[in-house]
Amino acid sequence: MPVWDDLVGQEKLSEQLAAAARDADALVTAATAGTPPPEASKMTHAWLFTGPPGAGRSTAARAFAAALQCVSPDRALGGIPGCGFCDGCHTALLGTHADVTTVAAVGTQILADDMRDTVRKSFTSPANGRWQVILVEDAERLNEKSANAVLKAVEEPAPRTVWLLCAPSVEDVLPTIRSRCRHLNLLTPSVDAVADMLVRRDGIEPEAAYAAARATQGHVDRARRLATDPRARERRAAVLKMPLRVEDIGGCLRAAQELVDAATADSKQLAEEVDVKETEEMKAALGAAQGGRMPRGTAGVMKDLEDKQKRRRTRTQRDSLDLALTELTGFYRDVLALQLGSRLALANTDAEDALERLARGSAPEATLRRIDAIAACRDALDRNVAPLLAVEAMTMALRAG
Repeated sequence: MPVWDDLVGQEKLSEQLAAAARDADALVTAATAGTPPPEASKMTHAWLFTGPPGAGRSTAARAFAAALQCVSPDRALGGIPGCGFCDGCHTALLGTHADVTTVAAVGTQILADDMRDTVRKSFTSPANGRWQVILVEDAERLNEKSANAVLKAVEEPAPRTVWLLCAPSVEDVLPTIRSRCRHLNLLTPSVDAVADMLVRRDGIEPEAAYAAARATQGHVDRARRLATDPRARERRAAVLKMPLRVEDIGGCLRAAQELVDAATADSKQLAEEVDVKETEEMKAALGAAQGGRMPRGTAGVMKDLEDKQKRRRTRTQRDSLDLALTELTGFYRDVLALQLGSRLALANTDAEDALERLARGSAPEATLRRIDAIAACRDALDRNVAPLLAVEAMTMALRAG
């Protein structure tokens, strides 16, 4: 199955990337054979993928990375790179290809230390692939120092190095960086396209697939999680009950505490799954005996690992809260639609009784103020306000209307 099949509802963008991958293959083939490169090429050294959450920015970038590393023999017969089956495609999609480096924010920012080795690697030739590909999944999280490091690498790249940057919008990236990138904007996939993907790729029943796609309004990853994970459905159901639980101050405080506790539990679960294994692997790499003391001079390395894990837990908690706030915003959007006399494209039809009750019990102006309160909570979390304090302020504002 071609790598482009993973791009849901992005047909035009898939065609652009496929054409660029074909030209990139021709450039490498010409360089290997010692022949002149093609005069015109759709390939360039830096790309910026933007689009709303859930549109598949990272998926598109990784599919392109796989196509650039494709070694299928069909290419010589006119086939489009990105077969999805060869060793180059397979390892690039799995994230194990030696010449595809992925950088993602461990905490709330990508620090200069996180980028140092990656930038250094970007100036080297591919080890065994066709291109040296650097994929930055959270380019909007680059801080000043790490962004400047990326800028220097993008300004003067190695001949066969490609930078793939992903961000919500072009405004989230430094102007000096985005001016050196080819910009591709992804659209929010339609509900029908996401539902079709869930049926074809995950074997979900059509009715359940459509319900998950409609509830997440075209967010591919959230739709898949909602359709396949019972815990995600339980968590969403709990969030959608919150608007009915903030009728008094006690209810506001309890709802806020439960929301933060659920996000904390998510971060702890990730720590249990990842941190222990990561720590043991680091100890083994540093030469620690089984159950014994660490060798001298390794305390700093272990402290850096602990700091990285702490930043990752913080981000996991914030991401979990952000997901809940997104679902809460969708709920009040549906309330507003009912208040304005529209029943089209309601996302939360499984909570229609609650929607009708709130729509009858308040005015559209109050609903808009509640949506603003949720946005203010997200802004507060971005400014590192204590999660419980930010969520309590939000629930009190939801009560006030």
